[in-house]
Amino acid sequence: MHYQVITILPLAALSAFHLATATPTPRSSSVSFEDNLTAERGGAHNIQLTYNVPLNGELSIHYGACDIRFISDCHHTLGETHIGDHPLAKRHVDHPEQRPTRFVWLPPTNVQTGGCLHAFSSGSLVGRSAPVTIVRRNGKRWVAAADVMDWQGPWFDGVEYLKEKEPEDVFVAKAKSQKIAIIGGGMSGLMTSHLLTSVGFKNWTLIEASHRIGGRVHTSYLNGTMPEDYQYQEMGPMRFPVELTQGNETIPINDHRMVFQLAAEMTKLNGGPDAEFAVNFIPWIQNSPNLPANTPKRRPDGTVPSVTEVQNDAATYGVNANLTYSNATAVVVAEGQYEDWKSQVSVADIAVNVFEAHKKAIQDGLLDYSESGYINYALGYSKNTSDQIDSFGDDTPSWDYDTGYFSATKWRTIDKGLSRLPASFIPHVLDKTYLNTTVQGLSWNASTSRMSIQFRNASLLSPEPETLEGFDYTIVAVPFSRVRLWRLPSYSSLLSRAVTQMNYEQSCKVALHYKTRFWEHLPQPIIGGCGSTDIPNIGSICYPSYKINSSGPGVLLASYSSGVPARSLGSMTEEQHVAYVQRAMVEVHGQVAAEQWTGNFDRICWENNEFQAGAWCNPLVGQQDLYLPAYFHTEKNTVFVGEHTSYTHAWIWSALESSVRGTTQLLLDMGLVDEAKQITEFWMARWIRL
Repeated sequence: MHYQVITILPLAALSAFHLATATPTPRSSSVSFEDNLTAERGGAHNIQLTYNVPLNGELSIHYGACDIRFISDCHHTLGETHIGDHPLAKRHVDHPEQRPTRFVWLPPTNVQTGGCLHAFSSGSLVGRSAPVTIVRRNGKRWVAAADVMDWQGPWFDGVEYLKEKEPEDVFVAKAKSQKIAIIGGGMSGLMTSHLLTSVGFKNWTLIEASHRIGGRVHTSYLNGTMPEDYQYQEMGPMRFPVELTQGNETIPINDHRMVFQLAAEMTKLNGGPDAEFAVNFIPWIQNSPNLPANTPKRRPDGTVPSVTEVQNDAATYGVNANLTYSNATAVVVAEGQYEDWKSQVSVADIAVNVFEAHKKAIQDGLLDYSESGYINYALGYSKNTSDQIDSFGDDTPSWDYDTGYFSATKWRTIDKGLSRLPASFIPHVLDKTYLNTTVQGLSWNASTSRMSIQFRNASLLSPEPETLEGFDYTIVAVPFSRVRLWRLPSYSSLLSRAVTQMNYEQSCKVALHYKTRFWEHLPQPIIGGCGSTDIPNIGSICYPSYKINSSGPGVLLASYSSGVPARSLGSMTEEQHVAYVQRAMVEVHGQVAAEQWTGNFDRICWENNEFQAGAWCNPLVGQQDLYLPAYFHTEKNTVFVGEHTSYTHAWIWSALESSVRGTTQLLLDMGLVDEAKQITEFWMARWIRL
């Protein structure tokens, strides 16, 4: 860390005589401070004590001139507690002999340089540090999230977060032997396990309901193949936006860089890019000229024309949009007015700093209206016009971060499938993980401040659940769509409402396995990308970006549908749904799709998945800014993480960001400021300030 040292006059209490005379030492140096202490004004720090004798009783630490002998002469008090064999020292049972060695210091903004830290026990001076160097808190190293998100509270400014707590809870750092439960083995739970390990925590347990880790990151390797056989499709997340180009300017999409950072870190830990659990990236093709077009017109052979054909031959394949609307002029004008309003937060804003863009979206009211709601209620157009532009059934706010992401001109995906990313954690979590353990409740013991985790593996009908007990902290990395089925402690009203009411999206995906990559050998070859058609409820059709023009079998993501259509698809049997999609592939590509299909497939409707109960969080108007602050306060030693607790949803980076926030929050609650700084400076120095 780089500091800017300030040269100012020492504490007024240090007279010229004191400066010229050796600093008096305490009568008994029962404790010693670490050497070369440096602290930031208005910052947060850990300080280390060494006990030279078995000290018992009261202990308090203060800052003041280096020659003081009485507490009353000090500039300010860091905190006070009881240690050793004192009856009130039992709260420090996790520390050797109930004597904590690390404490939290929040130097006030008016603290002056040249002073020392002093330890007092029962009014007697028992230890003094060397003079402390005081520096200015450097607010220019990064954009502090606290500076761009003060509307929702001070959490991201770690100092303000600590000041909200009781002084005794802030002062003493807890031991790393604390027992921690991480519930949920998706990306947020895995990331949390990595962060805790990186700062020296070993006593954590990962609890996962399914038989695998990864959650909604789910690559399907069809026909019993392995990743290196390249016969797969992504049934969950698929790709990562890297950058967008506007004119001559290329703008990196900063938030998703965390995914690449994690992949590089795990690859390094696992032995490099050629190791078994390496995570390597390849280009993803998002758009391609011969993708199927969303038009009701067909070629003479009955197949779906390409987007290029529609663009080049509007007379044959184009659709007269005016026939669709009762008042086409009103529709065009209203759409333009909505786009002008929404463009107050640009795609570039989202790419550069999604947190700042989120704040601006709130200030500009984008989270207060859906598209149809704004056109109807704010602009005053009729419900019919509004509903023609955007269905009133779409009650999602106009915080349109996806537009920013999908404006990307460069994309990446993971070679051999996105499941390679959670798989990279296997060597590090396997011996600490309970698989096939579906949590059904949390039970808080107020007298011990510990949590028990309830589940039923032996018998679902058993009136008494099985339990894992004695957890000091619990990190819940499970979607609220599942958590709301648990029996929970009495959390605050806001947090409880977030758990029970947060909206989730449905999505269905169908992947089909073919004898060859026939689509790459059509008269108009389709080389990667995602297109769509007018065939009801098929949604997107995505062609693999890997192993272009290779021989052997291939796999199409033949249908990717979300929202209301996916709920209808979810009601179909698997056989019905797969047959429906295969018939659509024949309509799109011709009889070759019927000849080439092997009969192998995978189908997932995430709302019907027993471990997820939804594809991703999709807050309704009012829910995002209402519930978000609830996640930034630790209740009953519980921290909630996951993409549903982030600023954007449905992306891996959202899950990772939530884990950095949640782990930092946990560490601050434990008084482990140094570890919190280590995590934020490595992962999120652009956004979090400590």
